[in-house]
Parts: sequence; structure tokens; C-alpha cells
Amino acid sequence: MNSEPPVDHHPETNARDAAPQFVLPLVVRIEKGAPPARTDALETAARAVLVMLGDERSVGDGEWAQAVRDWQDARIRKVVRRARGAEWRRAEALPGITVTGKSAEVRVFPPVPLDGWPKELARLQVSGTDLDDPEPPVEADPGAPVLWLNPQVEMSAGKAMAQAGHGAQLAWWELSEEERAVWRDAGFPLAVRTAEPTRWRRLTTSGLPLVRDAGFTEIPAGSCTVVADHPALRGGV
Repeated sequence: MNSEPPVDHHPETNARDAAPQFVLPLVVRIEKGAPPARTDALETAARAVLVMLGDERSVGDGEWAQAVRDWQDARIRKVVRRARGAEWRRAEALPGITVTGKSAEVRVFPPVPLDGWPKELARLQVSGTDLDDPEPPVEADPGAPVLWLNPQVEMSAGKAMAQAGHGAQLAWWELSEEERAVWRDAGFPLAVRTAEPTRWRRLTTSGLPLVRDAGFTEIPAGSCTVVADHPALRGGV
């Protein structure tokens, strides 16, 4: 359940590569008898990234602000790990924010250096978990932000959670302060859905934020994984 850094749509790629690399840790709670639905886990992870970005501790002189700036100055790496029982309770004891969906719980932590993970998180498993949707997701609200997944790319739940988080973050970067405030005050509503092939082709040429993966895990380098379709960014789309 790991995602290496995406190739994003910012031009300063070389500068980002040269900067010290940080990672945003996310931990999803997966109890043996009650795993979350896949789509809910993806949506909850995306909202967790936004909650971290919008938190007062992440901006200005906030206690997490420098770590968030260092992380965003480099590649926007995210790693999703899983926990249950005592593992989850230990993760909850660390500074962070727990975001709850319909069935999913995801805790997001301030960025850490690649080699500086807290031991309570470093020991958690990265792979080996599959999540399913008990029922097909309902159609997304056309008036709400939608993170569209590439229908031709297969990803584990953790990989898809990280990619959805990347898409949400790219949308956040594109929004004005006023648009960010509106989204934050509404509780960051969003949906994650797999696009139909025709829609996907149209989305990838729409000018909306597009996530391209670096190809270190699971999928080929340069694969387009997510388009962030936020109403404020659609223009003539």
C-alpha cells in the first residue's frame, strides 16, 4: 500500500528532486472482521490529505508548517500503511488527525523525512491488503469535486488511496484562498470514481490537474492515474 512520488504538473521538477525528500504518512484502520469499503477508504484518504493541508497547524507559524513546507517543496510523497487493534491505538497516540468516512478511518500525520519515520509507524505493514466495495458506488454528484481514476490502470487499495490524495492536493494548489476556504468549511466533500474510457480521454485533455506516477511501484512510469475535477477548476470543461 505504498505510493512513490508522482510526476506532477509543476515545472520545477529538477528542483523538487534535489530538495530533501519528505513523506506524508497515512494509516488506514483495517480490522480483521470489519475492513472498510474500498471507495470509502479512497475518499477518506483524500479528505485526510486536505484536512492536513487546511489545518491551522500546517500554515504560517503553525507547529507543523515547516514540515509541510519542506514536504511540498520536494515531491509530494505519500505512503499508506495499515493498522488494527493495538497498532491503531499506538498510531492514534502520535500527533496527527483522524478522518472518518462511512466505514473508513484514516489518520494523517505531519510529514517526516524519508528515513525519519516514528517507530510506531515504521513497523506497520505497507502491503498485503485488498479492499472491495460491497456494492457499486452511487453516481457522483456532478456539483461536487470528483477524483477520477484511470479505468485502464489497476492499483492496490493503498496505491489508489495515495493517488487520490495526490489528486486532491493538486486541486488544492490550483484553488484560490477563497475557494479553499469554501471547500474546507463544507468539510471537503468529494467523490472518488473510476471514469468510463470516453470520459477519461476527455478529462486528460481538459486542463484539469492530472497526476502522473513516477513508476517506482505497481504501475509504469508516467502512468496517468487521477484527474481532479473540482467545480471551481472546470471552466469550459
